[in-house]
Amino acid sequence: MLHQHLTEVMASILIVGIALQWIGWRLKIPALILLIIAGFIMGPITGWINPKEDFGDMLHPIVSLSVAIILFEGGLNLKWHEFKQNSQVINRLITWNVVATFSLGAIASHYLVGLSTPVALIFGAIIIVTGPTVIVPLLKQANLSRRPAALLRWEGIINDPVGALLVVLIYGYYMLSQSETLVINIVMGLGLSLVVSLMLGVGVGFMMAEAFKKGKVPEHLKSPLILITVFLVYSLANLAQSEAGLMATTILGITLANQKLNSLGELRRFKESVTILLVSSIFIILTAEIKPEILQRLGWQSWLLLFLIIFAFRPLTIYLSTIRTDIDWHERLLMAWIAPRGIVAAAVAGLFSPQLIEKGYAGAELLLPLVFALIMLTVVLHGLSIGWLAKKLNLASSHPDGLMLIGASDWSIALASELQKNEIPVLLVDQHWENLKPARMQNIPTFYGEILAERTEEVLELSHITKLLALTPNKSYNTLVCSHFAPELGHNNVYEIGWKQVSENENKLPSEAIRGDSLFDSEAFYGDFISNFNKGWKFQTTLLSEEFTYEDAIKKNTEDALLIAVITKSERIFLYPFKEGELDKELKNLILFTPPENIE
Repeated sequence: MLHQHLTEVMASILIVGIALQWIGWRLKIPALILLIIAGFIMGPITGWINPKEDFGDMLHPIVSLSVAIILFEGGLNLKWHEFKQNSQVINRLITWNVVATFSLGAIASHYLVGLSTPVALIFGAIIIVTGPTVIVPLLKQANLSRRPAALLRWEGIINDPVGALLVVLIYGYYMLSQSETLVINIVMGLGLSLVVSLMLGVGVGFMMAEAFKKGKVPEHLKSPLILITVFLVYSLANLAQSEAGLMATTILGITLANQKLNSLGELRRFKESVTILLVSSIFIILTAEIKPEILQRLGWQSWLLLFLIIFAFRPLTIYLSTIRTDIDWHERLLMAWIAPRGIVAAAVAGLFSPQLIEKGYAGAELLLPLVFALIMLTVVLHGLSIGWLAKKLNLASSHPDGLMLIGASDWSIALASELQKNEIPVLLVDQHWENLKPARMQNIPTFYGEILAERTEEVLELSHITKLLALTPNKSYNTLVCSHFAPELGHNNVYEIGWKQVSENENKLPSEAIRGDSLFDSEAFYGDFISNFNKGWKFQTTLLSEEFTYEDAIKKNTEDALLIAVITKSERIFLYPFKEGELDKELKNLILFTPPENIE
């Protein structure tokens, strides 16, 4: 029966976790808020989950290995060109900012709340982390501009293992050896951890990259091999220095992310899927351990401490870390506010709090409720406000939809112009400078270059892009572009222009599995647009209202007019063919491609 119950518990955690991730996506709120609520309901409120009884001694290894995979996946999102472009600020965020946050947190918790020196130092180290499990989803949700997104991502992913290592070193000093000063102990421990992590992370990363490039690993084994390599690097690093494995796996991820591997996109998507499962599960498990009565132990001094951390210490440390740098006040203000804590902070607090209580250190019983209260406050406050604040500071698109059109021709430029008249952000991309000249003359945003080139990712700002239209004369290239961007934008948001079928077997290549959705339901093909545009056809916007509805507009126009898109009152754009439910919204405009006799 025990095994049956554990099976049911594990299944319910996975099901609830992924269901809440989907609900969070639909409601556009951070999923961690829902996961925290679920953890309380499934744990202390209903008693369905009791992590210590259900998992026993396996709880810590499960959490540790999960965090290692999460940090590795975070490292895969760190591109070296982002660091080179912002090296001064990033260096300060992972040095000055760490020292200032650690010092302020430790001093304030000691004198304000009364935590003993070891507990206060450990609390100061824990609040350093601004986890990627929270930061990365928030950046995607807010469509943040490249630079502040890169700074927050690098800070969160690098500082996570640094904070965890500091906790281990401080704990080790007070528990095991007091023969040396604390500062020397920490410096030596960090130095050893960094050396071991660099040797393992960079060394193993390069070896694996070379094996992949030379074809020594079959495609079906690449993802499993990377997964067990993360476990190997984590375990070896921990043998040299406790918890150095977190830093080593992070460096391993960064190394692989910058090796120009052809299969890296697929590997990153696999690891992202695994990470979503782990984050959802581990956060529910850790939250289920928190008893509501624990939070009642926090007095006004504790809540004042948390207030200072969020509203005073973070702005102060960011200001000190960015003095005499080239970031503007908009970016500085956003970074000063956004610092949510996540699963690493929860895992470290959950691991060391019971041991500190057992040793009898004053205030140890407050460590876990303080950290979880900080997690809940920052996830809610920062998660619900990042999108609004980013838009107010002009660091994110104020429009819910933006379109990237690949391929500049007379008719695609006219389409981009019509979209721009409707205040839909557009970007027109082409490899030929002359093709873009008419668009530049009309002040349409353009990009000259190969959209699939690695260099393009470094220079092109795509935070406002939500949909892609592949409109080049090369249908295979269109499919390749859609395949490249589908994982990032979503398969339902990449489209390619239709082509007339020449032979019976032509539509079998390329596979439908990697094609974008066919624009205009294959009622109009690439050649039709060129031919009709040369005959005088134009793109035209029709205003809709309660008196003149979508159905009225369709009846008024002849059968020759082609549907292009509808725009809602909330400034969302939906391209024809429309999907279920898209026409049920409050519609504002209808865009048609009409013959000369219909043009008003």
